[in-house]
Amino acid sequence: MATLQEIEKAVSSFTPKELAKFRVWFEKYDAALWDKQLADDVKAGKLDALADKAIADFKKGKFKNL
Repeated sequence: MATLQEIEKAVSSFTPKELAKFRVWFEKYDAALWDKQLADDVKAGKLDALADKAIADFKKGKFKNL
């Protein structure tokens, strides 16, 4: 497996076109990881307290129309 230093060296040697392709790939990869983490947190109930507070605040009229 490549070390972070090896990856940094490889990325720094990319042409502008390769860097653009890498950036697109990495953004998709990072977003997929974030989506999975969020789904796992929801499934584990880690966001329940926040949701409960948001619902309670909404019922009390504590919100702003967007």
